Amino acid sequence: MAIRAIRGATSVSENSAEEILSRTRAMVQTALQANRVAPEDIVSIVFVVTPDLDAVFPARAAREMGLAGVPLLDMVSPDVKGAMPRLVRMLLTWNTDRDQGSVTHVYLGEAEALRPDLVERSRANLGAAQKGGEPHW
Repeated sequence: MAIRAIRGATSVSENSAEEILSRTRAMVQTALQANRVAPEDIVSIVFVVTPDLDAVFPARAAREMGLAGVPLLDMVSPDVKGAMPRLVRMLLTWNTDRDQGSVTHVYLGEAEALRPDLVERSRANLGAAQKGGEPHW
């Protein structure tokens, strides 16, 4: 069995705990559903926020989703001039037999502009996953 990683990013409209947690939950849920990840297969999740988001730790959203047993880490990205503001990024690693090319990365809201090359594939894979029934988690 291999360890694979799912990249994710979502934009946040304001620096509030409610908004950060809501958008983080949506990103995590979308990634789990699109890749059919079972919680027991998750190795860890790293969340990275832009320096302008300091109202809450995004990992709290994952804990509140029932992923409290998963190692979670919050970090702050470098303050790069001209970078997109108000972003939560994610790197989720999990044990799977899937090949790297079949992993669906998730970019939501304004974060779609970060990787437009992956957005269409992500939408197609998410649509197929939704037709397949309920997510494992």
